[in-house]
Amino acid sequence: MTWRRSTFSGAAGGNNDCVEVAHPTPTTVHLRDTKNPTPTLRVPTHAFTSLLTKVG
Repeated sequence: MTWRRSTFSGAAGGNNDCVEVAHPTPTTVHLRDTKNPTPTLRVPTHAFTSLLTKVG
């Protein structure tokens, strides 16, 4: 699974304050904290898309 870091994480200059996202299937998005990579949070793609739309 390929993890990507959020471009908005770590704005204070630290590389450890990041949220990472993986999209392993068309229906699931996985989220994790860089400092503590387990456990991960798994959400349906439509729910994650809705969240991003509302906060963006």
